[in-house]
Amino acid sequence: MSDRRSSGYGRVLLKLSGEALAGSRGFGIDPKTVEGIADEIRAIHDLGVSLGLVIGGGNIVRGAIASQRGMDRVSADYMGMLATIMNALAVQDLLEKREVETRVMTAIRMPQLAEPYIRRRALRHMEKGRIVIFAGGTGNPYFSTDTAAVLRAIEMDADVVIKATKVEGVYSADPASDPAAEFIPEISYHEVVRRDLRVMDAAAVSLCRENDLPIIVLNLDAQGAVRRAIQGRRVGTLVS
Repeated sequence: MSDRRSSGYGRVLLKLSGEALAGSRGFGIDPKTVEGIADEIRAIHDLGVSLGLVIGGGNIVRGAIASQRGMDRVSADYMGMLATIMNALAVQDLLEKREVETRVMTAIRMPQLAEPYIRRRALRHMEKGRIVIFAGGTGNPYFSTDTAAVLRAIEMDADVVIKATKVEGVYSADPASDPAAEFIPEISYHEVVRRDLRVMDAAAVSLCRENDLPIIVLNLDAQGAVRRAIQGRRVGTLVS
């Protein structure tokens, strides 16, 4: 497996979990936490990188979990999509207060709040140096925000998808519950699916494999980790 990080990346899709916006509260949007994330994103933008963001909605509602508790799955998934839009607007607000030009584009039309997702328009925004926040998932139920992130990355011709999590990268098991879990610095798409390592859902990993799109999984809380990964330094786990 070749190391594809040696020269850095020019166009990046950064996937953040909704829980990352909640901080220690575990739910909702914590302004101080989002301010820290906005500072990190601005530092990435200052590198001159073409950047897109996809933010989950798990800090507000998770469609799959809501459906497991008796809610209609389609309705639950649409609620989750709306949660991603709320998170996108929160991040946009704090980025623009830092004089970073952004556009929120939604897969579900709500023109009073954001632009509808149109691929050519999104590409044009990125070419002009704007950060594009892709919200509303794919606009369809039964698809995760991981899959939405990979889909948008492919459509934007991104060089890499960076999934920022709460752990250092990919482990052989859940490090929170298994102290014997081993860190994996580099792994193939096939092995991720075969070993059910839950880096992303299987549909997202398969899309990456079919389009030769690498994934880097790293810890968002490690200061500067995303910047170092974009610059081509070894950070987290490379899936390719």
